[in-house]
Amino acid sequence: MGLRSRMRTKIKNVVKACDAGDKEAAQAAYKDAVPVIDSMINKGIVNKNKAARHKSRLNKRVKALAV
Repeated sequence: MGLRSRMRTKIKNVVKACDAGDKEAAQAAYKDAVPVIDSMINKGIVNKNKAARHKSRLNKRVKALAV
């Protein structure tokens, strides 16, 4: 399914930017990923708790770069 793949790709983009240590790219990727993750809830593709877990973990990684 293309929608689930799109969500996973957005998540991977945030992870890659964090691993590279690029704070600006990580923040931009996170802002790009959140609406996609939220739209997957509305479409019934992922449960709201799973989406919240993804967003929380990604946000934690992005914030760790700022320190």
